[in-house]
Amino acid sequence: MERLSGSEKVVGLKQVRRAVTGGSVNLVFLACDADPRLTESLEELCNAHGVATVWDYTMAQLGKACGIAVGTAAAAVAVK
Repeated sequence: MERLSGSEKVVGLKQVRRAVTGGSVNLVFLACDADPRLTESLEELCNAHGVATVWDYTMAQLGKACGIAVGTAAAAVAVK
């Protein structure tokens, strides 16, 4: 989770989906308490593009790690 707070990041389902498709991320965090209808399709996309996924955090924890005031279902570490 430290990787999110100290690096370039992408936040939100749409932005993460775009970044995975574009090949600009190498690690995606998916919130364990988010709606599975939203996160499962993103996980499949990550698997298809060879991007690792982590499901260990809640939406609130991901939002806080990204420095935003609300929770987020997805966040990613951008490739440098």
